[in-house]
Amino acid sequence: MQSSILQIARISMSIIFLVLFGCNQNRTSKIDRLFQAYCGDNVPGAALLVIKDNEPILTKTFGMARVENKIPVTVETNFRLASVTKQFTAMCIMILAEQGKLSYQQTLQDIFPDFPAYGQNITIHHLIHHTSGLIDYESLIPDSATIQVLDNDIMEMMRAQDSTYFNPGTQYRYSNSAYALLAMIVEKISGMSFAEFLKKEIFSPLEMSETVAYEPGISEVKNRAFGYTDEDGAFIPRDQSLTSAVLGDGGIYSSLMDLIKWDQALYRDQLVSYESLKLAFTPDTLTDGTSTGYGFGWRIDEFLGQRRLHHTGQTCGFTTIIQRYPDINFSIIILTNRHRPMLNDIADQIAEIYL
Repeated sequence: MQSSILQIARISMSIIFLVLFGCNQNRTSKIDRLFQAYCGDNVPGAALLVIKDNEPILTKTFGMARVENKIPVTVETNFRLASVTKQFTAMCIMILAEQGKLSYQQTLQDIFPDFPAYGQNITIHHLIHHTSGLIDYESLIPDSATIQVLDNDIMEMMRAQDSTYFNPGTQYRYSNSAYALLAMIVEKISGMSFAEFLKKEIFSPLEMSETVAYEPGISEVKNRAFGYTDEDGAFIPRDQSLTSAVLGDGGIYSSLMDLIKWDQALYRDQLVSYESLKLAFTPDTLTDGTSTGYGFGWRIDEFLGQRRLHHTGQTCGFTTIIQRYPDINFSIIILTNRHRPMLNDIADQIAEIYL
């Protein structure tokens, strides 16, 4: 009798194993098909990380980090994060706020007394939430420009303006200018360069040893992916643009191996308190009570019945995305070294496969 029971148990366990193995194989096959265009030794690639309950449950890499040299993408390849950088910039502000060195209600004129008069109505809160109305700096760069602009150059561009698109707090308009100014605020308040502050307060505590706010001639990006753009079916090296050196809105490089540390830190109070994290993951509201759907460097919505925190990044030669479903401890991170396509659809399909 006991032997029969043991035999039934073994059969049951074998069936469970085969079902789970089959499910995983089916998921992997579906995901491989999503990244078919990124496969090969002659195309720029992609890196994918899926995290569940604090552990990576799928890590996949595709294609080349540097096509000309046949250097493949690995889990340690560093990609420019583009606008995924903004959540790190916002975290710098949160850290300074918790240190008692600034408040979210301080205005641009409070911090920079020589800022134009319109800055007396723009608070740090407005900058973080894209409700400042600041003029887009990209629209102010002359067509004849050949030298890359820096965050401080953006500050000077904003100082040369005398108005905003709208009264601060009344509308939501995504603003790279605002996040460049946030980097300048970090420098003014901390007395450190933005890159140094990131390293001291975020990257080093989280042991994100390969992550860097890249400054040509000052820092180095190890295991670096180079960017490409698709022109008539051919991938052309296109790693830098006039705006690629602006740090606050998109200048961080990182890898899957480091970003899992970032993702997991957002479940803990290692960098800032749980109260600050809750604030960061709460969408802002306009003066008329309308939700912006944007927190501190995070878009906030629901997908598949789950609360979702997410952000994309797109810049010269790179496209990235991070999606987090914090209530079920599930995240998707995709990094690519090509200008297009945007990765929302792929990330959504991966979420559907698992959830």
